[in-house]
Amino acid sequence: MGGLTAKQKLAWVLIAAAVLLWSLAPVASILMTSLKTQAGLFEGTFLPPEWTLENYTAILAPGGSAQDLFLPALRNSIGITVIATVVAVVLSTFAAYAIARLDFTGKRLILTTALAVSVFPVISIVTPLFNLWRSIGLYDTWLGLIIPYLSLTLPISIWTLAAFFRQIPWELEQAAQVDGATTWQAFRKAVVPLAAPGVFTTAIIAFFIAWNDFVYGISLTSTSAARPVPAALAFFTGASQFEEPTGAISAAAVVVTVPVVVIVLLFQRRIVSGLTQGAVKG
Repeated sequence: MGGLTAKQKLAWVLIAAAVLLWSLAPVASILMTSLKTQAGLFEGTFLPPEWTLENYTAILAPGGSAQDLFLPALRNSIGITVIATVVAVVLSTFAAYAIARLDFTGKRLILTTALAVSVFPVISIVTPLFNLWRSIGLYDTWLGLIIPYLSLTLPISIWTLAAFFRQIPWELEQAAQVDGATTWQAFRKAVVPLAAPGVFTTAIIAFFIAWNDFVYGISLTSTSAARPVPAALAFFTGASQFEEPTGAISAAAVVVTVPVVVIVLLFQRRIVSGLTQGAVKG
């Protein structure tokens, strides 16, 4: 902003503040709701009339009304998402390298197909996938969710990493091979370290996509054996049939959001660096 006038700088600050307020207002509302008592939910105030942690106790403490639903679902979400992310990043790294470095027939078709898969409506394939998984024994299993999650994470991962590999000078890899490195060694020791920001950014994006999935989670599971948190929230119940578990759902939403916020805060420089490097044409 070095070339901006004082009024222009003030305008940009006000715009940024407005966007930040607009983005954080729902999060703040959910946080405040999670700290309200059941009676306080109907007061219509932003701040809790009476502050309480009973909603967090219900989902986290032993004997809590929603603890049996939430904690197994949290373990499932962490395990399934991490595995899906690692597999997606490894596969997309090899695929993107081949697309960026090799000249072969059908390369553009692969990229187009990956893009088409990424925008294909998930809900349209849930029913046939549900029937297939039931018949081959993958229904309500971790693997039964990891495989569909790859259909969500792989296309965007391939597209993102292919852009990064195109930025790496081909001469560096050739120089490594001239020094005696094999193709695999040149890829592993010269190319991958230079593409580390892109790989890291891709992993973050893939993690967020898998972590936030609801449709596959609710459709391809039936018990706590593999049900992730977004799907488990739909099964929360109140103390009676007339009581909505709004507070417990809000508390669970806050807990689930914490890993995302922590990852972004810890690695924001890497994320920004990765995104900007992939956007620059070489």
